[in-house]
Amino acid sequence: MRAAAASYDALLRDAAVALTAAGIDNARFEARLLLAHAAGVTIEWLIAHGGDAAPPVVAETLREFTARRVRREPMAYILGEREFWGLPFKVSPVVLVPRPDSETLIEAALALMPSRTAPWRIADLGVGSGCLLLTLLREFPNARGVGMDASAAALAVTQANAEALGVAARLRLVEADWRQPVWAERLGGPFDLLVSNPPYIETAAIAGLMPDVARFEPHLALDGGPDGLVAYRAIAEAAAGLVVPGGQVLIEAGEGQAPEISALLLTAGLRPGHPWKDLGGIDRIVPATH
Repeated sequence: MRAAAASYDALLRDAAVALTAAGIDNARFEARLLLAHAAGVTIEWLIAHGGDAAPPVVAETLREFTARRVRREPMAYILGEREFWGLPFKVSPVVLVPRPDSETLIEAALALMPSRTAPWRIADLGVGSGCLLLTLLREFPNARGVGMDASAAALAVTQANAEALGVAARLRLVEADWRQPVWAERLGGPFDLLVSNPPYIETAAIAGLMPDVARFEPHLALDGGPDGLVAYRAIAEAAAGLVVPGGQVLIEAGEGQAPEISALLLTAGLRPGHPWKDLGGIDRIVPATH
């Protein structure tokens, strides 16, 4: 006699127990997200139908998702999406997971570029999922953007997100690597606003990061070289040639890096401003004016 199918509530409980045993914070919340994704339903539907029997395929899919999360694969990669600035961004292991700290850059850009209707020209160096540049194109509906990345796979994610968010017609993508010569010349410009969230983790420190990051996120987007500042030197050297006089540069920094980044920008002929702090009080965004 075949056993009765487990209810959604029972599947939720089992997944939460497994995640808790693996040391996952907010285990029940994450379990509910995984179950909703496995079932293709909303959280609200799950709450209303928790006592219903779940199809076997949902139970099997949830087990697969739970096993991936127990191995510390980021939730965003399992769900295939992450919200940023209230917008949905498709993500995969070829791009960094967008983080709330990076929303500080959007806040800074909106404050420093007061006209929402101006035809700004914006460049994003290391565009990744596109969360920074595409959000800015949504906020500035007459702006045009150029996104650069060394990864063709990352650029494909950006393109998909641009199409989903309705900004693809105002976007140009360039495959280029700041570790190679004359990379900046491929971008065109000059630009009114240059933004970047470059790799800033010291190479030797990557292995000690949280397993969600160290094991799964792309090292190309994490590895900032021996001192974490290799990409910043390349950006600073090129910035004056990429930004119009009076234009703005906004660069995300790792904890404690803001003074060194400001010094690099100053040496390159830009005028650094006071860093913008993220919600944790860390100097997260280094601004500079050309």
